[in-house]
Amino acid sequence: MRFRLPAWTATLTWKSACFIVVMCCTLAAVLGGLVHVEVTRQTVHTAREKALAKLTDTARAYEAGDPLPHGSGIDPAGLPHALRELAAGGSRGTAVAMLDGVPTMWAAGPADGRALATTIDYSQSASTISGLDNAIIGSSVLAIGLTLLVGAFAVTRVTRRLHQTALVARRISQGDLDARVDDPRAKDPGRYPDEVTTVAGALDTMASTLQAKLLSEQRFTADVAHELRTPLTGLSAAAELLPESRPTEMVRERVRTMRQLTEDLLEISRLDSGSERLETDLHRLGPLAERAARAAGRPTEVAVVRDLYVETDRRRLERVLGNLVANAHKHGREPVVLTVDGPVVSVRDHGDGYPEYLVAHGPQRFRTEAGAGGKGHGLGLTIAVGQAEVIGADLVFRNAPDGGALAVLTLPLPPPHPPTPPT
Repeated sequence: MRFRLPAWTATLTWKSACFIVVMCCTLAAVLGGLVHVEVTRQTVHTAREKALAKLTDTARAYEAGDPLPHGSGIDPAGLPHALRELAAGGSRGTAVAMLDGVPTMWAAGPADGRALATTIDYSQSASTISGLDNAIIGSSVLAIGLTLLVGAFAVTRVTRRLHQTALVARRISQGDLDARVDDPRAKDPGRYPDEVTTVAGALDTMASTLQAKLLSEQRFTADVAHELRTPLTGLSAAAELLPESRPTEMVRERVRTMRQLTEDLLEISRLDSGSERLETDLHRLGPLAERAARAAGRPTEVAVVRDLYVETDRRRLERVLGNLVANAHKHGREPVVLTVDGPVVSVRDHGDGYPEYLVAHGPQRFRTEAGAGGKGHGLGLTIAVGQAEVIGADLVFRNAPDGGALAVLTLPLPPPHPPTPPT
């Protein structure tokens, strides 16, 4: 099984914090190392100069036969072996080693084939270097902590604005075209906009432009539908006056189709504008579904698995179910089955199923695919989706595993203990 990091590790705040910590640690390590090396070099150099100067004085005293200074001697105990070998070979040198648990700087040189050595106390220099290292570590930790806090605060402010912009984008994608980021930085001409402000301003501009175009299209659709009603009404009246014949029946059929299309356009216009108002009441779902099936005028099998009361707008719910049943009869094959199972109502036919684009993206206005391998639709399914949203239901289009189109309408759950409606 592939290991996956927790979801919070994908956030910009966490990535920025890691970047800040890594960069601070790297910088602290480099600077601390440079300071440590330079201070240690200077400290050791000063101690070596003192030790060699004392060794020179000791060599003079040895050659003059005077008593040797304190801490000096010939082949003294504790002299590092490497330094002893160096002095026996005729060279001078220094080394730092522990003597009786104390850091000591040794200096040694040749003296009659033996090693003349002297010592100076190196403990203060060692403690200076140790204290410097502790100071470097402490200051580095403090600097990293402060930098991380300041960086986290700055990054959090940016990510908070990005989250707000993303939230507004989601609201727009869900149909709330009035949503805006309204970043105050974009309204202040005295401030230069940053990248987040630019994105927020572009999103607000896009939303305003999209809203204006959609409102224009809605007004156009509504105006066209209203303008068509009057001539269609006159055309319908004139068609009724024609003598009975096959051409007359065809004209009347086309007029009825045009009138229905006009009414559908008006209904879609009202749905788009959000002007629809609910008139809810308590209804039994089973009889309501049976009534919608009968209104379709085609033989439809109704199966009530589990009936219940729902609080909904009866007219709109019947409109949804009627459109689904009519679409199944028009573009599918019988039998058409309407099933009620609690708050879930499904309509299924046994035709070729919905096309892939409809299952993936929902119905599209005036797009029709008919024939083998396809399932056409006009405005009926679009109206069904819109009315379902108005009553708070969820309408999903699928294809049954064993063939046929399947529309599933899930209504809001009823109250826990609905009152008994009056008879």
